[in-house]
Amino acid sequence: MQIKHISPKLILTFVAAVVSTVAVHADDNKSGAKVDASKLPPASDKQGLTYTTDIKAILDNSCTKCHGADKQKGKLRLDSLANILKGGEDGKILQPGHSAESQLVTSVAHVGDEDDWMPPKDNKAKIPPLTPTQIGLIRAWIDQGAK
Repeated sequence: MQIKHISPKLILTFVAAVVSTVAVHADDNKSGAKVDASKLPPASDKQGLTYTTDIKAILDNSCTKCHGADKQKGKLRLDSLANILKGGEDGKILQPGHSAESQLVTSVAHVGDEDDWMPPKDNKAKIPPLTPTQIGLIRAWIDQGAK
């Protein structure tokens, strides 16, 4: 069978279908995808949490070697509240008031896509994963407004 003419409308329809399919599958792998919140450590019941007094030391100890002033993997810095709220190349990493939906929490809790786990399983610096208590504090801080 020989095709002599393909209508521009058919070509545009085909291209639109391909682009739509690629966009849907790109979203499937995007960080921050919905995860089972029951797999997250519970938020701490400590009240009045702030970045400076409660969260900065955790992030300085476990995160800023790769996400600090000297190095910014993914264009993400975790060494100041302003930088955390700004996010990185993939966008914002937390939603104040919604810790279970925040990429920061799912990443440090090692829930969801293993490629997004922080610190990574086999990191060169041998930084251990955050403890459930640390993750609970981060969750409570975010749920309290991430201030």
